[in-house]
Amino acid sequence: MRSNALAAAFVSRLPFLSAREKIRLSIHLLDNFITEEKLLSHFARLGFYGLEKMAGRRLARTSWEPRLWMDAAKRDLDFLCSVGGRLVSWNEPEYPALLRETSRPPFALYVRGRLPAGHGPCLAIVGTRYPTGRGMECAFALARAASESHAEIISGLARGIDTAAHKGSLAGYSPGFAVLGCGIDRIHPPSNKVLAREIIEKGGGLLSEYPPGVNPSRWTFPERNRILAGLCRATLVIEAPGSSGALITASFALEEGRDVYVAGHCLGGPRSAGTDAMHADGAMPIYSFADILEDWNCACPGDRDKLLLKETAPGLYGKAGSSLCAVPAVSKRTRTRKRLLPNSKPKRRAQKTAVSSALLCKDEEKGKHSLSGTRFSVVPLKE
Repeated sequence: MRSNALAAAFVSRLPFLSAREKIRLSIHLLDNFITEEKLLSHFARLGFYGLEKMAGRRLARTSWEPRLWMDAAKRDLDFLCSVGGRLVSWNEPEYPALLRETSRPPFALYVRGRLPAGHGPCLAIVGTRYPTGRGMECAFALARAASESHAEIISGLARGIDTAAHKGSLAGYSPGFAVLGCGIDRIHPPSNKVLAREIIEKGGGLLSEYPPGVNPSRWTFPERNRILAGLCRATLVIEAPGSSGALITASFALEEGRDVYVAGHCLGGPRSAGTDAMHADGAMPIYSFADILEDWNCACPGDRDKLLLKETAPGLYGKAGSSLCAVPAVSKRTRTRKRLLPNSKPKRRAQKTAVSSALLCKDEEKGKHSLSGTRFSVVPLKE
C-alpha cells in the first residue's frame, strides 16, 4: 500500500540514522502510524532528542524538517511509479531473505525491474575497473556459464570486470542484477546506460539503498559492496589489485560466512595482486562454473562441456580456442597446492605452511603427492 511505502520512503530520507536504526524506527511507525498526518504528528512530538533516545546514541546535529523529508519521500514514490519501480522495505516479504540475514542489512531497496527470485543460487562477480583482456574474457565466460546454469549473476555495473560479467549474464538465460552506489535514477558510469536498460528489459533489475537523486561518492561504493555480498551465496573475484574495492566485497562475504572464490585463470597476472593474496590465504581457484557446482555438491546441469571457458563467444572478449579457453577445468583432487606469498604475515604463513605440510605428508603416504625439497609436485592418482 502507498501509505506503508510513504512511511518507508520517509524513514529512508532521514539523513542521520543508520540502517539498523531505521529498521527499528520503521517497525514502530508501520505498526502505529499509517497516514501522512499521523506520521508528521508523531515526529513533531518525538523531536530530535526523542530520536536520540530511540537510537540510544547522540546523533549528528542537523536541521529538523519533517515536512521537507515528507515532500522528498513523495517525489521518490512518484519517480518510482513513473519508471515502474518500487520501494521494498526490510519488513516486507519481498525483501531478499539472504540479505535480511546479514549483520547490516539496508533498511530498504529502491528497485527498477525485479528482485532476485531466490529460487536459484546468486553469484556475485566482482573485480577491478581496469582489468586485463584475460580478466575480461574470464568474467564474461564464467558469468555466461553460470547464467546458462540458471544461476543469477549480481554485480555493480562499474566499468571493467562488472561490465563484462553483466554482458556474460545477458548472453545466457538470466539477465542478472546490478547493485548501484547511487540513486536508481542515475547510472555510473554513464557509458553503461544502455547496458542497464538491457538488464531491465530482459527481466533483470537495478537495486540501490539510496533514494533517487543521490550521487555516487567514495563512501557509497564500499557501502554498496555489503549488499552485493549479502545477496549472494558466493562471491567470485576475477582480478583485483591490492587496493581494489572488490576485496571489500570479498571481506563482507567472509564476515557473513559466504563462499569466496578467485578466478584461477587470472592468478599471477599484472592486475591480480589482491586475488593472489586471497588465494594464498585459502580462497579456492575457479576454472569453470562446474568447479563452483562441485564445491556446492550440486550436480552439473546439462553437458559439463558447456560450462567450460572454451564457450567464450568470438568477437566479444577473445576468440574461441584462445590460450585462456584452451586451459581445461582442473579437478579439486589434482589442483596444485601453491606456496604462500612472501608478503603474507609471518605468523600466518608459518601456521598455514605447517598445516599444508602435514596434509601433504598424509597425502604422500596415500600416494597422492610427492614432496621434493621445498616445492610440491603433483603425481597423478592411481586408479
